Amino acid sequence: MSVLTRDEAQTRAGLLDVHRYTIDLDLTGGDETFDSHTLIAFSARTDGDTFVEIRPAELRSVTLDGQPLDPESLDGNRLPLKNLTAGEHELRVHAAMRYSRTGEGMHRFTDPTDGETYVYTQLFLDDVQRVFAAFDQPDLKAVFELSVRAPQGWTVLANGVTEHTGDGRWRAAPTPPISTYLVAVAAGPWHSVRTEHRGLPFGLHCRRSLAPYLDADADELLDVTRACYDRYHEKFDEPYPFDSYDQAFVPEFNAGAMENPGLVTFRDEFVYRSAVTDTERQTRAIVIAHEMAHMWFGDLVTLKWWDDIWLNESFAEYMGYQILTEATRFTDTWTDFGVARKSWGYDADQRPSTHPVAPEAVDDTASALLNFDGISYAKGAGALRQLVAWLGEKDFLAGINTHIARHRFANATLADFIDSLAGATERDVHAWADAWLRTTGVDTLTPHIAPGDHGTCALTVDRAGSRPHRIAVGLYDRDLGDDGGHLVLRERLHLDLPQDGAQPIGKRPALLLLNDGDLGYAKVRFDPESFETVRKDLSGLPSPLTRAVVWNALRDAVRDGELAPGAYLETARAHLPLETDLAIVQGVLAFAATHITDRYLTPEERPAALATLSELCRDLIRRTEDGDNPGLRLIAVRHRIDAAAHPDTIAAWLADGTVPGGPELDPELRWRVLARLAVLGATDEAAIAAELQRDPSATGQEGAARCRAALPDPEAKARAWAAMFSSDDLSNYLFSATARGFWQPEQADLVREYVPRYYADAVPVADRRGPAIATAVGRDAFPAHAVDADSLHLGEQCLRDADPGPALRRSLVDQLDDLKRALRVRQARTA
Repeated sequence: MSVLTRDEAQTRAGLLDVHRYTIDLDLTGGDETFDSHTLIAFSARTDGDTFVEIRPAELRSVTLDGQPLDPESLDGNRLPLKNLTAGEHELRVHAAMRYSRTGEGMHRFTDPTDGETYVYTQLFLDDVQRVFAAFDQPDLKAVFELSVRAPQGWTVLANGVTEHTGDGRWRAAPTPPISTYLVAVAAGPWHSVRTEHRGLPFGLHCRRSLAPYLDADADELLDVTRACYDRYHEKFDEPYPFDSYDQAFVPEFNAGAMENPGLVTFRDEFVYRSAVTDTERQTRAIVIAHEMAHMWFGDLVTLKWWDDIWLNESFAEYMGYQILTEATRFTDTWTDFGVARKSWGYDADQRPSTHPVAPEAVDDTASALLNFDGISYAKGAGALRQLVAWLGEKDFLAGINTHIARHRFANATLADFIDSLAGATERDVHAWADAWLRTTGVDTLTPHIAPGDHGTCALTVDRAGSRPHRIAVGLYDRDLGDDGGHLVLRERLHLDLPQDGAQPIGKRPALLLLNDGDLGYAKVRFDPESFETVRKDLSGLPSPLTRAVVWNALRDAVRDGELAPGAYLETARAHLPLETDLAIVQGVLAFAATHITDRYLTPEERPAALATLSELCRDLIRRTEDGDNPGLRLIAVRHRIDAAAHPDTIAAWLADGTVPGGPELDPELRWRVLARLAVLGATDEAAIAAELQRDPSATGQEGAARCRAALPDPEAKARAWAAMFSSDDLSNYLFSATARGFWQPEQADLVREYVPRYYADAVPVADRRGPAIATAVGRDAFPAHAVDADSLHLGEQCLRDADPGPALRRSLVDQLDDLKRALRVRQARTA
């Protein structure tokens, strides 16, 4: 299949105006294909040749202005349209299209709980051609009129309000002009919760088997939706531009959510079957706010080409966190951003695959798909947050509203965005954009405190990097009125970097913290005395956001080989039992488990590290025995299960169905325990089958696949490997579940032979099954536990000789860079 290049898109946009798509889909023809009829009304500005995209199972007929075209002329995914004359045209295409099992195009899913079937579209970035014929680029916007024939008992959802016209036929209201990748359909026997807000229909939809769980959270979901909707209308001059607002929670979804106008789709793990923490509820609410921001920034005003994807994602990322903080009970969202998202951006920005937030050019759609990463989301949002602090929110929003008014229902570029902002401020926004959006890498800021006269000190900051920064500097003293464990903020200074001379700071503080408040995007270090204060008194800092900055600094120091992994664990052991913020507890434990115990420490050191994590979690469990912090207790229980080196305790929990003192083991915890028992060789196929009979849901199927792949048995490993790499039967979710179970640090000897096999087998399955599976192959199936020179050599050889496709290549480049970093961390401790 040919990918669309930027030059081709520009040429086609110069030739065509696309007016309207009339699409008729028939979903009643079986479980392999569906019928797709498309009528495209368009005009050519001049005489010329072009093409339309489609990826059919069978191309049945094509007519242009009533004259038949040869279906055999289809070349891959391109149907040539030759000798167009200037003026109006109509193209009709009839095709059979394949359902997807990988979350691309029209995904089809049968719920194992009740046998009901659901289909939904995911057409981003260039997957519309898996569903209907289209001029598939974002700047050829058009009106879409959609009709669907569905099985009896199904409901059809779409971008506009849908009407059942009888005999299983549904018609959606015509859309305003939107891009092809934003068209959406979701069909099946949905369970729906409907209401109205400000005269607009609102709906929540999920599989029938999830109905009780959606109903339990419907008030919360709708409250968040209404609050965000109202707050956006206070921020934006332009009212919500579509005729309804449906949110559908769909199965086996590859992303967190997708901003289809009028029909946002979410992964249905957000319909919680099991207990979750309040931070997880906050994350769900942030995603709701993020996708709603796209209704204006992305859907109403759309990028012209994929080099400006950050305009969509960075803006929605920033607004999601900010709006939630302003409009809902979730008022500490920026702490979660600092812990869970900013580190994602920092990591991505230090890899060989890094790119500017706004790259100069993205040559084609395959390259564009690789830029949906921590840079386009977290770094871009961090940069925008700093921009808002620099401009002031009033001027920032004035520029945003100008941008929306200028480009509503059209397309815009970075230059358009910057011009809109520049018109609202005296500041040099163009210089800011060059420094922050056109460069790569993370600056590192290091403080130096020099003594002055009369016991005073002065601060200078070394900046490893080239960007300007405006940061806050927190000066903290020990509270002499207590036992010495608390720190109090003496002063928060604002510092511009590069600085003009040393900054007086008065007497020496116990802790000097750069980027206090986390408005800057930079790694920070500590002076020696401040580092000692952190080691002793970190939990005594008064603000969760301040503690998040400190934990991120410690994390970065470990990754850079400047702080021993064991020292990080010791700090966690000392201070995490006193932590009150759930996002911090979760983030620290996740880094300790995923990176430190599994990668940065040697196999010989790992048991002691797991013991430390187990003890830490036991402390948290004991601390929460009174039941007043169930979220903290749940996090501790989860990580206690994952760190278990011996099966007895968690096996007893599974047998009893509860942790002593709570919580009871819900399906998520039961599968988590069983997976760990599988790794430890303390369960078997019979127990897995029995648990699957107890929980036959889709999540149960994934849990069973993970457990089976985790069994320390050669035959189990061989079956799992064959399922992933020799067969194409696994859906995207079952592939990932199997992959996550397969590699276990405790089983390194058992799976050693599979490490070279991975590099041999990864490329063909990725080529065969497409970008979604290619990403899963590189993300979930990579042997991350194999931190050694041999694995690194095999990976580099694969990149050099096996010619992996773009999605797999990007994943391998990132994974191998992480492997090199792990080796450097280990070597730094022995140097």
